[in-house]
Amino acid sequence: MRITYDPEADALYIAFGEGPATVEEVGEGIALDWDAEGKLLGIEILDASKRLSDPKALRRGRVKIYV
Repeated sequence: MRITYDPEADALYIAFGEGPATVEEVGEGIALDWDAEGKLLGIEILDASKRLSDPKALRRGRVKIYV
């Protein structure tokens, strides 16, 4: 698992795998990436800093996200 945060886009991405993906928007600012076999490849969270219990947590590597 790999977690990346883009502060300019305020986007958090949690990757479980790589490869071609189909994107499913499951809520406002929340998208899931699925491979052809239905395996979850990643989760994208927009406006991540607004959903975090503590925005500085991204730097510490401990994140709680409210969706």
